Amino acid sequence: MQELIPLISEVGFPVVVTLYLLHRIEAKLDTVVQSIQNLPNQMKENDYQDRKII
Repeated sequence: MQELIPLISEVGFPVVVTLYLLHRIEAKLDTVVQSIQNLPNQMKENDYQDRKII
């Protein structure tokens, strides 16, 4: 927390808030990217299961 005070005075509050929010959302974005990458495999698996039921 102590390192944030000089940063705020140098670059301004909006920049610090933006950097903080980008840091927090990074993990969530990684999860979204991973889900999107897994989507084709899940769709193939669901299609196979649907054909198996019929």
